[in-house]
Amino acid sequence: MNKNHQYKVTIEWTGNTGSGTSNYREYERSHNIRIENKPDISASSDPAFRGDRTKHNPEELLVASLSSCHMLWYLHLCSEAGVIVVSYEDPATGIMAETADGGGRFTEVTLNPVVTVTKKEMIEKAAWLHKKANELCFIANSVNFPVRHQPVIRVSEK
Repeated sequence: MNKNHQYKVTIEWTGNTGSGTSNYREYERSHNIRIENKPDISASSDPAFRGDRTKHNPEELLVASLSSCHMLWYLHLCSEAGVIVVSYEDPATGIMAETADGGGRFTEVTLNPVVTVTKKEMIEKAAWLHKKANELCFIANSVNFPVRHQPVIRVSEK
């Protein structure tokens, strides 16, 4: 059985303002991210790199991918462990450092999930399952920088 998965994404640059890349300041960084049977994502570069602040940028999407992957694994593990999660929100952050040559790299991403469970007896296991989710997350296992976790576990008031 083949356990490999393939993902296809088409990127189309839409930022030609008439003269292509004839000058660094003459073109927009706008582009569309297209995936078959899904809505397009309008994207650009980070505003620090002449991008459109109203569009998603690759750096934000990387942080979102890490957060989303972690959440999906976490919810899976909670459902198997009998931990009933009724809400989950993660104001995740990432730090990217520019290098002298104009490049850069992420140095860390911190996930800050705020999780609400139904019973206080679930808090300890709910907190521990973040470690297991990190170990299994496909995206976290694919990056070369630390993905940290600072979870907050709450109990539902209902």
